[in-house]
Amino acid sequence: MRQHQLTDFLPTTRKECELRGWDELDVILFSGDAYVDHPSFGAAVIGRILEAQGYRVAIVPQPDWHGDYRDFKKLGRPRLFFAVSPGNMDSMVNHYTANRRLRHEDAYSPDSRHDMRPDYPSIVYTRILKQLFPDVPVVLGGIEASLRRLTHYDYWQDRLHKCILCDSGADIILYGMGEKNTVQLCCELEEGRPIRAIRDIPQTVFLCPEAEIPGGITDQDIVLHSHEECLRNKRAQAENFRHIEEESNKMHAQRLLQAVDHVYTVVNPPYPPMTTEEVDATYELPYTRLPHPKYKGKTIPAYEMIKFSINMHRGCFGGCSFCTISAHQGKFVACRSKESIVREAKLVTQMPDFKGYISDLGGPSANMYGMHGRNLKACEHCKRPSCINPEICPNLNTDHSQLLEVYRAVDALPGVKKSFIGSGVRYDLILHRSKDEKSNQAAMAYARELITHHVSGRLKVAPEHTSGRVLALMRKPSFKQFYEFKRIFDRINREEGLNQQLIPYFISSHPGCKEEDMAELAVLTKNLNFHLEQVQDFTPTPMTVSTEAWYSGFDPYTLEPVFCAKTPREKLAQRQFFFWYKPEERRNIEHELKRIGRPDLIKQLYDGVPFRGRVNYDAKAAGSSPEPAGRRQGRQGNAKPGHAPRQGRANQTGGQGRKSFNPNFQPNPRRRK
Repeated sequence: MRQHQLTDFLPTTRKECELRGWDELDVILFSGDAYVDHPSFGAAVIGRILEAQGYRVAIVPQPDWHGDYRDFKKLGRPRLFFAVSPGNMDSMVNHYTANRRLRHEDAYSPDSRHDMRPDYPSIVYTRILKQLFPDVPVVLGGIEASLRRLTHYDYWQDRLHKCILCDSGADIILYGMGEKNTVQLCCELEEGRPIRAIRDIPQTVFLCPEAEIPGGITDQDIVLHSHEECLRNKRAQAENFRHIEEESNKMHAQRLLQAVDHVYTVVNPPYPPMTTEEVDATYELPYTRLPHPKYKGKTIPAYEMIKFSINMHRGCFGGCSFCTISAHQGKFVACRSKESIVREAKLVTQMPDFKGYISDLGGPSANMYGMHGRNLKACEHCKRPSCINPEICPNLNTDHSQLLEVYRAVDALPGVKKSFIGSGVRYDLILHRSKDEKSNQAAMAYARELITHHVSGRLKVAPEHTSGRVLALMRKPSFKQFYEFKRIFDRINREEGLNQQLIPYFISSHPGCKEEDMAELAVLTKNLNFHLEQVQDFTPTPMTVSTEAWYSGFDPYTLEPVFCAKTPREKLAQRQFFFWYKPEERRNIEHELKRIGRPDLIKQLYDGVPFRGRVNYDAKAAGSSPEPAGRRQGRQGNAKPGHAPRQGRANQTGGQGRKSFNPNFQPNPRRRK
């Protein structure tokens, strides 16, 4: 790969603009992330898209929002508009844990600094820009604004919020993947139309009085309950969300209207899914694939994770209740061509520090590449949020053949030793048996190819829970399918002489989940010989079915009441069951099982004998793995002669084990005495 010059990057300072010979900018983009010129970073994509259309674009990454606002002034006034892209990740998820505790690292900032962006940068940046340049349009994009385009529940402030246009003062939202609507907005402004008059672009959101709604309110529009009504009635908010989700996932959606503060929020329907040629064009722009030189000597962890990865498609038809991907990217999968993917793989092999391993050939779900409805006419009338839940749609083509062709084409490139699949794999698609025997054979071939050639020792999958009732609320397949996939995984490992691990992801405190469900999860995963690591509490984020159920207490589709664990005590009581194997949690778990009337599970969990295994803890891991009985003199037993092996942390407290992470279930000190 050639040595890049400063002018190969989009400019970030006035000096860099002058190096390009620019004395005026058309668009200035403010980003909450560090500037990485790579197609995995949204600000870089939008900047390169506009540059390809002949516009002069600059990026101001992570501006200082304190003091005299010099970062907001340094490039002056753009000819068309300011764009605000708060980052690849929702700022509040980035800043806070599920327990609302402040995180101390930000993967999208240099050296993981956690103080480089404010909470809600869409609001903070816009207010500053409107204060400094009140007559210049401000355009919001990115996931933070997309998921706040209508009345939404904010978990971190524990209240309903209006459309983010109301709180920020921005002029318009470009929701979803922003290539088309951003270019069209520039064209409209270029023709001299004022921003307030631009109300016909698909995939945009704006505020206007009822009298100014284009075409007026018609029978074709969906008029949601007003913001004020949702404040009074949680059930109204749940009813709204069913319409919001359905219209986000239809090929031909209807316009959404919601009254707020004596005006209407108007959500124009999205564009049709992007074509292969359009997706290819986005990924083949002249990215340097590097962080801006201003970060020399610093590490941006999010970049390190994806620097040797390749994104193959967009969109996800899984429709998981807790996931925001379909609300942002849609359920229809838009794929790159095999040729485009191979060209990018060649670029990756030319990177100076590439060692032969592509870290991920993936997308939102790794094995949805090339999948779509067999009869697209049927898809045009479909409003199911998921193509695979509760059952896989008979119209869905689940053939893995195209995906296998891409894997093999990339692996055949000189310089590629191995390509891994780091994205999540949908094992329900692998296990599906359709009427097309060719598709069934390709699925089995895919399973073997994946496990044999594309796993770096651990394959991560996401059953999420074991309870059929909870899984139905999550829109995830039965846990029986995980059993079946694990049998296939283990069999192929035996046949190929491999020793790989299957790593399942699980969620606690999801709407509908009770402590008894978590206790049974602990027993089932123990019987499968898992000591869980990849686990998390459910975090309510805007614009998901699960969040609306958590906030309102109602299933948005059935309007039936749903139990939700909301207090810290309830959430921690569920979470502790993930870690049944930790000695310090046993007393708490036994106490809780007796309290909920399930003492029968104590024997199943602990076999009636004390846990005697020594636990090796990783300070950065969520879980741990006990040493097998025959290997206790292994890694820790490899100490030099004359040196005692270090003891695991569980044994550093006089045999009492580590203090429980659960403050609600601490041992009684009197009892210990």
